[in-house]
Amino acid sequence: MPYDDCPPPTRRARPLSVAAALAAVCLTAAGCGGGPETGEAGAASPRPGPDATTSAAPTPTGKQPLPKGPLTGRTVVIDPGHNPGNRDHTREINQQVDIGTGRKECDTTGTATNDGYAEARFTLDVSHRLRALLEAEGARVRLTHDADRPFGPCIDERARIGNEAKADAVVSVHADGSAVGNRGFHVILPAEVKGGGADTSKIVKSSADLGARIAGHFARTTGSAPSNYIGGNTGLDTRDDLGGLNLSTVPKVFVECGNMRDPKDAALLTAASWRQKAAQGLADGIAGYLKG
Repeated sequence: MPYDDCPPPTRRARPLSVAAALAAVCLTAAGCGGGPETGEAGAASPRPGPDATTSAAPTPTGKQPLPKGPLTGRTVVIDPGHNPGNRDHTREINQQVDIGTGRKECDTTGTATNDGYAEARFTLDVSHRLRALLEAEGARVRLTHDADRPFGPCIDERARIGNEAKADAVVSVHADGSAVGNRGFHVILPAEVKGGGADTSKIVKSSADLGARIAGHFARTTGSAPSNYIGGNTGLDTRDDLGGLNLSTVPKVFVECGNMRDPKDAALLTAASWRQKAAQGLADGIAGYLKG
């Protein structure tokens, strides 16, 4: 669930440059037709409970030289959606921040499975796994947070972290909270937005390329199919109402890995083995984009 919004009541038309990227997904992704599918909703989440499976331990970073690899010299920022502590700081995360074209809440608690496995814990676990995979290829990786702060960061700060790092790619990891029967993954791309402090004109095309590559690899590696309720079975959706995208000056996408409220998707999301596949699919998509 994108931390700075619920889905808008209607979807806006995609620019032609994004439509070309959408076509690339079904040309490259195995299983554009069947299998698990996810989405993106905005229902209030239950109070998160303990993880359904043990999370991967954080990968130490900055304590030893990175191995040389195909991504040496590249910087990737991973943005784990939400923060496990947000639930205890509702006043703070409800404060409005500027997203360039308006104002929105600093952050949200995210969603959870019906058994209480929190989106914030899922995103952090997948982000740790993704960091390890990218660092093994030589990339310099930074997380926007590592559950090392009481709440947040706010959506504007999350965007700023990627911008200040001059990241070659930023990926925000999420899971959805939609209705039962809504399944599959989708990647959210920035629309062309200009207003206030927001100007995505220079990153729309590159972000669409990043998103299409991630969607193709994610489908192949996880066996999940594109969302059956968002994106027209392409696995891609374009939005102009998310501060994390509006305020970015570097290529950035959100990835909704599955629907936590659908039992079949939830069974995947709570399995450590599937989360490793999800991280691998994300890593392969990012690497494919960075290698050109």
